Amino acid sequence: MKLQTTLAMVLLAFSATCAAQSAPLPEWDKLTPQQREALIAPVRDRWNDAPPPQRERMLQHGQRWQSMTPEQRELARRGRHRFENMTPAQREQARVLFAQMRSMTPEQRVALRERWRKMTPEQRQEWLKTNSVKADPAPR
Repeated sequence: MKLQTTLAMVLLAFSATCAAQSAPLPEWDKLTPQQREALIAPVRDRWNDAPPPQRERMLQHGQRWQSMTPEQRELARRGRHRFENMTPAQREQARVLFAQMRSMTPEQRVALRERWRKMTPEQRQEWLKTNSVKADPAPR
């Protein structure tokens, strides 16, 4: 997701510059070499600084993003913004829940969501302790 965040920030800065010029944004082929370089440089730098496993994740995320519909991309953006606005404790809860739900069927996910809503804060903490992943999370 950081690749998408970086791209979004670069595109936002670029579009703000173009909007200030009050000209419509051109197609990629119409960009100047300097404009293309401004868009690509941050991604190239992150790629070059990343270890091989992180490069693989970056490539997979980029490919997945390309295969998404506009609606799926918008949902992903909203989810990223929601996650960014969470407290550290809420983020940890979300990570644990996501890790558990990855291996569940859709029916099991619905059941867990319903159970989660009915739990007290103490029950949720106990569930998180029982189900949290002990290994270090992969670097992002």
